[in-house]
Amino acid sequence: MSDILLSGLDITHHIHHRPILDKVSLTMSRGDFITIVGPNGAGKSTLIKVLTGLITPDQGQVVRGDGVKIGYVPQKMNSEASLPLTARRFITLNQPSLARFDEVVADNGIAPLLDKQMRHLSGGEWQRVLLARALMDEVDAIILDEPAQNLDLTGQMQFYQRLDAIHQTRGIAILMVSHDLHMVMASTKQVVCLYHHICCSGAPQAVTKDPEFEKLFGQDMAAMMAIYHHQHDAHHDHHHHHDHLCDHHSAHGEG
Repeated sequence: MSDILLSGLDITHHIHHRPILDKVSLTMSRGDFITIVGPNGAGKSTLIKVLTGLITPDQGQVVRGDGVKIGYVPQKMNSEASLPLTARRFITLNQPSLARFDEVVADNGIAPLLDKQMRHLSGGEWQRVLLARALMDEVDAIILDEPAQNLDLTGQMQFYQRLDAIHQTRGIAILMVSHDLHMVMASTKQVVCLYHHICCSGAPQAVTKDPEFEKLFGQDMAAMMAIYHHQHDAHHDHHHHHDHLCDHHSAHGEG
């Protein structure tokens, strides 16, 4: 069985004739914990939607390993106010098997939420329920698009701790877009800095010392990140994926 779960190869995509992704290649393998970072408008959410099959790229291809199952947690999801739908019903909707229901409920601490209407859930509760649904199937990986964006600091910490526990105990690969790199430094094995193309990638400590990281996020962020210690044995070599510098002057549009 191949260790490669999902590969995006030379992904290029335009929105309204503007280049959003330019020959982006990314591979997720078993056991990976990859965090994609970049400024607003860098193409992060677009890349996630291409990798999950929600968007067909203009060029390039996405290859998924045979039999690989991937769960998806979107950035946000609207619940129709007039539609009576409990968290229990949402999690089990169209699920072929409920064998893992009790386990998923326990792992995500959502037993008290099961009979609540989805429209009444807080932001943090929403994310926990979305994560639970993504884990209902026997997935090999989960892909998350800024899952903690609408949470307060405590909620962010709790969510990332839960995600790390799932990764550690189940060995599920994780690919995530996040603005909270300092929150996931101890968990993530690889950081990918994206600004329409991949500017730099590698183990967190290597990336935060990279000139391209400083160009994207500024000296203050680079200095702050340098004090965090990566707690895993991540021996990823650091590579540049281009021969030109990131132009960070017009970070607007699709993220």
